[in-house]
Amino acid sequence: MTSAYTLVAFHAHPDDEALFTGGTLARYSAEGHRVVVVTATAGELGLTAGSRADLAATRLAELDAAAAVLGVARVVTLGYGDSGSEDSTPAPAGSLCAAPVAEVAQRLAAVLVEERADALTIYDPSGGYGHRDHIRVHDAGLAAANQAGTRLVLEATVARESLQRGVRLLNRVGVRPGGVRSQDLSGSYRPRAQITHEIDVRRWVPMKQRALAAHASQASGGADVRTVALLSRLPGPLARRVLGREWYVEHGRSPSRHPLNDVFATLR
Repeated sequence: MTSAYTLVAFHAHPDDEALFTGGTLARYSAEGHRVVVVTATAGELGLTAGSRADLAATRLAELDAAAAVLGVARVVTLGYGDSGSEDSTPAPAGSLCAAPVAEVAQRLAAVLVEERADALTIYDPSGGYGHRDHIRVHDAGLAAANQAGTRLVLEATVARESLQRGVRLLNRVGVRPGGVRSQDLSGSYRPRAQITHEIDVRRWVPMKQRALAAHASQASGGADVRTVALLSRLPGPLARRVLGREWYVEHGRSPSRHPLNDVFATLR
């Protein structure tokens, strides 16, 4: 490595950092880069089998524990409320989606400037699976990068075909992770042809699983198997197969036949 970079990962709720980017954060921290996580909300409207009274504090503590596992140098919480996933109801007062995009962007841009960020991760335009807080992270993240002059923006996503194949197999044995069926994913995430980066994180899968396990409040609740619980408990060989790649679309970059295996490739 000839130089160290600073990577800022912007996420909507605690546990998103582990689910979408955990292997990437662990890999680049281990390689000597500075890794920072910014979380917009405490995820207090997430499902849980535990007490809801102190869920925000619980989830922020879980975030700190997961970040420590992944080698994250700094965690920043913007303090917005969880907007919830029900688009038919107005976003609660004080929530991320009730705040103007420009306000959220300005606060994130301040972190990017302070950190002299070289790269920022957000979500794809649909927020992966359509959660309105994820879509707001995408929109505010793009605006913040523009304000701060952070020229490398990577949209964290999942290769749709790989996800559909895995969920289809689980559905056949009666498992619906997060209540999802394979046919529900036809418009979610990004098709493989649009992926610009496929990051090999197989060496860091054990760390990603430990980070997922740190989010214990999200391992139960609801009628279906929770994704956090399922992924954190996969046995080694299967875990490396399922969790050993993380996908990104670099904003403004055309995909190539062979996706890049380095989030900083554009900067090198």
